[in-house]
Amino acid sequence: MSISLEQAQSIVSAALAHARAQGFKPLTVAVLDPGGALVALGREDGSGFLRPDVATAKAYGVLALGMDSRAIAARAADSSEFFTSVSALAGGKVFSVPGGVFVHDDAGTLLGAAGASGDASLADEEAVVAGIRAAGLTPRTGAE
Repeated sequence: MSISLEQAQSIVSAALAHARAQGFKPLTVAVLDPGGALVALGREDGSGFLRPDVATAKAYGVLALGMDSRAIAARAADSSEFFTSVSALAGGKVFSVPGGVFVHDDAGTLLGAAGASGDASLADEEAVVAGIRAAGLTPRTGAE
C-alpha cells in the first residue's frame, strides 16, 4: 500500500497552512511513497531554491534507512563514517536533523514519508506532523 496523491496533497497543503499560522519562514514540503518516489511537493513563495532537495532528502533518508530522523542523528553522532558513507551512497539524500517523518495509516501500515525545509528543523517537523494529522494519518518522528 502507498500514499495516495490526494493524501499527499492534503499533507502538503495542511503543513504549509500550519507553517503560515505559526509564522514560520517559507517552507517547502515533500511527500514520498514507500519506495522514495515523489508524490507531491509544495514550495512557498520565498522558500529557497535548494529547499525542495532538502525536504525530499529528509523524507528519503528516513525511508532509505528505515529509521526516524532522531535515530539517524544519533547514528551520525556515534559514527560519522557511517553517516558520510550512507550519504554518499544515497547521493546526499539523507539528512540527520528533524524534518523527515514517517507516514502511517491508522492500522500502522507505512504509506511513505514527508519532509519539510525552510525554518528550524523542529519547526519543519512540526509543520509536517500537523499536515500528516490533518490528512487523517499517523506521523512517526521518533519523539513519540
